[in-house]
Order: sequence, then C-alpha cells, then structure tokens
Amino acid sequence: MRFGVNYTPSNGWFHAWLDPDWDSIDRDLEQIARLGMDHVRIFPVWPYLQPNRTWINRRGVADVRRMVHIAGEHGLDVYVDVFQGHLSSFDFLPSWLVTWHTGNMFTDPDAVAAECELIRTLSGELSQEPAFRGITVGNEVNQLSDRPHPTRMAASPEQIDRWLDATLRAAGSDGRLSLYSVNDGVWFLDGHPFTPVQSGNKGDLTTIHSWVFNGVAQGYGATSGECTAYALYLAELARAFSADPHRQVWLQEVGAPENVMDAADTPEFCRRTVTTALDCPNLWGVTWWCSHDVGSAMSDFPPFEHALGLFDEHGELKPIGREFARLAAEHRGDAPAPARGTAVVVDVDDAGNPVSRSECGPGGSVFDMWMSLHAAGERPTLIASNLAADGRALAARGITRLVRCDEHYGARFYTAVSDPAFDEVEAA
Repeated sequence: MRFGVNYTPSNGWFHAWLDPDWDSIDRDLEQIARLGMDHVRIFPVWPYLQPNRTWINRRGVADVRRMVHIAGEHGLDVYVDVFQGHLSSFDFLPSWLVTWHTGNMFTDPDAVAAECELIRTLSGELSQEPAFRGITVGNEVNQLSDRPHPTRMAASPEQIDRWLDATLRAAGSDGRLSLYSVNDGVWFLDGHPFTPVQSGNKGDLTTIHSWVFNGVAQGYGATSGECTAYALYLAELARAFSADPHRQVWLQEVGAPENVMDAADTPEFCRRTVTTALDCPNLWGVTWWCSHDVGSAMSDFPPFEHALGLFDEHGELKPIGREFARLAAEHRGDAPAPARGTAVVVDVDDAGNPVSRSECGPGGSVFDMWMSLHAAGERPTLIASNLAADGRALAARGITRLVRCDEHYGARFYTAVSDPAFDEVEAA
C-alpha cells in the first residue's frame, strides 16, 4: 500500500514554478519524506510550460526535472500531472485557448497535437530520472468540459474517447503509469462527456478524488459514517465499470476541508476515512491533499484552501499530519482486503454507463443503498448491470448476492464541487 501527498510548495504555491526557491523546495520534500511518505504528485502549470501552442518552455521542463530529481534524492517516487487545468478554484489555461483565441482543448486538432507534444517532451525529459514513476495527463480537466464551468469547452463522449486515447498514447507505456484524473462529475453528473466506462478502462489504473464538500458532509454530517465511508464508496463505484476485475484504484486526492468540518475533527476524519478506504480490495494507494497550507499572503482562495495541508505554511506539522503519518507507518504492509460478496447493481445503458448518474451521487438511491448496507456491516461493492448479468464477471469479483434499488429519486444533496453554491447545500 502506497502513502503519499499532493505537493503544494510552501513558498509561492504553484506559482513557485515561475521563480523556484530550490532551497525551500528541498526542505519541503525532505519534510514529506521524513513524514514517512513514499511518493508525491506534482503540478507543473500548463501555461508556464507551453505559453504558445508551438513553443515549449524548455527551462520550465528542466525545472520539473529538477524537482523530480530532488524528490528522488529524498527517496520519493514522483507522479507528474501535465495539464493544470484546474487547481484549488483557479483555472490555468494557456492564452492560445482563451478569449480572442478561444479554442477547445479536447476537440481542436491543432490543440490536441500541441498537448501531445508537451506530454512527449515532458515524459522524454523526465524518463532520465529514476524517481519519475508516471504521468497523469491533467488534473480534473473533465470539469473544463461541462457545467457548472462558466466557459466550458464542450465535447461529446466520443470526442473525449479520442482525446484520451491520443494523450495517453503520448504519455507512453515504458513501465511507468499513464493516467488521467477526474473530479466527481464523471460519476454523478448526468450527460457529462467524461464517463465512468472511460475511467474504469482507460489508462493504467482508475483515479478518484474524494471531496466531501460536494454535498456528503452537508447532507449527512461531517462526522457521519457516510462522510468517512465516501472515499471507499467512490473506490467501489470506480471498480463497478471496469472490464478487469483486478484493475487498481488510486485514491489520488482526499482531504479534510474545514468549510464543512471543524479543525478539531480533521485528524479523526483522516483516520476513519483512510482506514475505511483500505477495505477496498483493489486500492493502489492513498495520496493526501495536500502537503503544505496555502500561504496566508495568497489572495482570492476559498478560505478552506489555506488549511488543507499536513504542514502549516511555516512548515510545522499539524495534528492531521501526525495522524496521516501514523496511518502510513501502520498500514503500509497491509495485505489486500478480501473481496466482497454483496453488490449494489447500477443500471447502465448500452454503452455501459449509468442510466442515471445522479442516482449514484450523495442522496441518490444507489448511494443511500450502498451506505445503508455498509452501516449494517455487509460492506458491499457495486457492479454495473451489464456485468451483473455475466456469471463469469460475478465469479471473478467474488460476488454472490445482488441488491437492486427499487426506488429512484435522484441525488438530493450533490452539487458539482466547482459550483460556488456548494457551501449552501442544505443539510438533511
């Protein structure tokens, strides 16, 4: 079992790429390694690397390699996201895709070709570093394609298929991981162009981002069983759409947002969330968001972004950091959890995607059925209805009992995590 962090530089946040303070970065990464982490996920900023469609900033690429090298000196594996994309409520898109040059990163052939060239360039340079272990094509780029984004770059699922195939192919297959990441709109937004089937089958494993400010904490309570089981639920939902019963799931982002919970409750939330998530048989690892608090001098962030770190902005370890370190030390050697015999069935269409994704979201019938079974001690998994009709697929997953939802009422609590109104979701 792998334990790591999403690295947020303590000096300058991700704007540090513009003028890296290498001594500060070295201290940050040494702190992370001493905490007992085995990997970091890092975020070079797209417009800093590729400010023009046909010109890549080679010095910026060299800086990414230098960060990977420093992390490796401290014994950390490094996974690199290419397209930012979206980070902590800010979009980072190059000027050749916006305003007077408005384009679509998913469907414009010239844009896609440029993106693939950046991926190949970055991958080629980083492949010289032993610590470099894989590429995630982008951070939650799916939310740029659909509501509630104010200037979304619309695409069809078929166009997203082609975009994913092209970018993942550019990332290569040299033994390192080639992935992409999504926010929960993939699982819960009806009609979203990124689909559960894509997440379950494209790339080397499936990534999930578990944020309870999407209606889970507001609808059920921040200290509820539903809240601390949410990461496990997402992991099992991700498994439901994969043709490979052994495909691994990476809990790539999980954090304790203080807009929906008290600071005093965050260590216990961390403990319960992580130990519950470890009950997923196919879990690859847990990567906490994030390493260091966003500095107080940084403006215009949602306030809770300043308190998500395991370390504060001065480098002092917080109680939640001590708890996550303890969990890593205690559970790194755990054997995989056993398969689960009970599965909640998700009705799917001819393409294998949920007929109603909203039923899978917080307050939906699938969500509530799974949570009620989990609370009763049955610890269910989930499975798409097309796979549930295949005896061999059930046997490969160890499923012996199927549970179906008789009532359908949509998601009562879910709001997309980028929606400025997500804080206003009413409690049950």
